[in-house]
Amino acid sequence: MTQNAYSMNEASTLAPIHPLRNHAFFLLWIGSSVSAIGDQFYFLALPWMVLELTGSSIVLGTISVIAAIPSAIFMLLGGVLTDRLFPRKIIIITAAARFILLVFISARLWMHSLALYELFVLAACFGIADAFSYPAFQSFLPSLVISSQLPAANSVSQSTTQITTLIVPGLAGFFIKTFGSAWMLFIDAMSFLFIIGMLWRLPDPPSVATRLRHGNLIRSILDGLQYVRSDIALSSLMLVIAVLNFATAGPIGIGIAFIAKREFGSVSSFGFLLSGMAAGSLAGTLLAGFSRQRKRGMLLLLVSTTIGICLGAVGILHGMPALLAVLSLLGGAAAFLNVQLIAWFQQHVDRAMMGRVMSVRMFSAIGLTPFSLAIAGIAMRWSPSGLFLLNGGMVLLVTLLAAIHRPVREID
Repeated sequence: MTQNAYSMNEASTLAPIHPLRNHAFFLLWIGSSVSAIGDQFYFLALPWMVLELTGSSIVLGTISVIAAIPSAIFMLLGGVLTDRLFPRKIIIITAAARFILLVFISARLWMHSLALYELFVLAACFGIADAFSYPAFQSFLPSLVISSQLPAANSVSQSTTQITTLIVPGLAGFFIKTFGSAWMLFIDAMSFLFIIGMLWRLPDPPSVATRLRHGNLIRSILDGLQYVRSDIALSSLMLVIAVLNFATAGPIGIGIAFIAKREFGSVSSFGFLLSGMAAGSLAGTLLAGFSRQRKRGMLLLLVSTTIGICLGAVGILHGMPALLAVLSLLGGAAAFLNVQLIAWFQQHVDRAMMGRVMSVRMFSAIGLTPFSLAIAGIAMRWSPSGLFLLNGGMVLLVTLLAAIHRPVREID
């Protein structure tokens, strides 16, 4: 596709049509969807291989930390490079690196010579790749669709990921049992070739040709942080994101399992609660794609308030129907808020700063997660109800602080 054809395609999206009818976005969606399916094989195969090699839950937890730390460390740098380079190229480079790593690990596994340290290296490299590919993807998407299509485009992308999360793991478990982990990693490797092939057909959009290419990296990171700080609405919503993720990561990641064990004594009840939350998340993601983009500031504050109330309610409810309903509403509200926030960032932020702002957003989302999990693990032994009530109150407080600022309330 030539640049002229690309411009014509972008211009054709001026009509209020669904983004999947946009050829450029459709190619990106197909490639990322196949890659998301492959990722589910990886997410199942990696911990299974660790347990087969060591049988240790401590080692399994260590490999998760090894993947998370590089992602957090390099996230801001990934945003700078996205603003300096073409994001499409960064996505291709990281996908190619993942492909090479997975083919190598698959071959080592087939030869029965895989060492544990090689899985540590794989997890660390994937964490680094996430730090660069996430801000690149979020920066590339606004160049494919018009501004009004961004909520629907993000809804399509995230709902596809959630659907694969619901459906694929069960199939992946069957395939791992039948064919082995090596084949599963190889399938994931092939999925990265698929997204490379889709992106190869798209040019770098002309609108990013003027992006910053020189200067000190640290200065560029600080410029991104200053840009966020100087925008009251942007910085307020970043704080909401950070507190929301801190308040929910630990209670949801640890507390739901504890409540299921305490209240119902059954692993199946734990599965029901997680499934209910996942179903709510999918519904919230789809709803966000169809919602009208008017008075979004008040809508986002209302949804954040709903999350705080639901989080606190989990700590005082006991019956399965009530917990299932509240967790479904919590998952739906969180997913709706996530889609709308990403879309607003993409519409509001200067294109030259997009990568850095998206990296700050991702850092806000994941930077405090390890602390949330650690605190939740300790607090659950003290008072599970108190943990949920305290964290729910924390969400309500930060929402109130955001609502004080007129620029937040007037987001449209």
